[in-house]
Amino acid sequence: MSQQRVALVTGGTGGIGTAIVRQLAGMGFKVATNYRDEAKANAWRDKLAGEGVPVFIAKGDVSDPESCASMVREIEANVGPVDILVNNAGITRDSTFHKMTYQQWIEVVNTNLNSCFNVTRPVIEGMRARKWGRIVQISSINGQKGQYGQANYAASKAGMHGFTISLAQENARFGITVNTVSPGYVGTDMVMAVPEEVREKIVAQIPLGRLGKPEEIAHAVGFFLDDNASWITGANLAINGGHYMGW
Repeated sequence: MSQQRVALVTGGTGGIGTAIVRQLAGMGFKVATNYRDEAKANAWRDKLAGEGVPVFIAKGDVSDPESCASMVREIEANVGPVDILVNNAGITRDSTFHKMTYQQWIEVVNTNLNSCFNVTRPVIEGMRARKWGRIVQISSINGQKGQYGQANYAASKAGMHGFTISLAQENARFGITVNTVSPGYVGTDMVMAVPEEVREKIVAQIPLGRLGKPEEIAHAVGFFLDDNASWITGANLAINGGHYMGW
């Protein structure tokens, strides 16, 4: 059955997104993702195709509901109905709150949180009709513990899990599970671009003594999609090397 499932991963061309795409393709799913920069997306798709990882790409701005509806229509017309959705797209616009502009606030909330509505809304009715679906939000350790200079990002990422637990309750009887993965600091290009002395301070706070790997986050997403995880819904899986420990 998994050979015929279609998975949409938003923000799939990023560091964690690429690892998730590889993971899901390896599990036998047909994988699609969105793009805004066509040339960059084509190069990324061709690179993965060379590795034996086929991905369908569709133009889509996750902060724009009309663009998302069009993206989903294109994916469903070319690949098939979306049974699996991973809301992974995210950005940062860091600033202490007393200096934060409305633009910095709304760009992060639109891309990180409003995108959950924008992308999930066009696929949820199909999942309910087929009585099967898997939805995973990629939140963040900073949505759990907060972070200096990230009131916008922390609020958006915390909101993702509120979205998860409400959606999980509404859709459980339709065979749809909804869960959250909350990564800590992962060695993506974005994190590795941080000055080395700053990275060292971050790593010093992580009990396991290292940054995470994108593949480790992707493995957690794959766990929620496995048939043996079908009794898990409304859960949050924190993957942060012990950096933040909570219930």
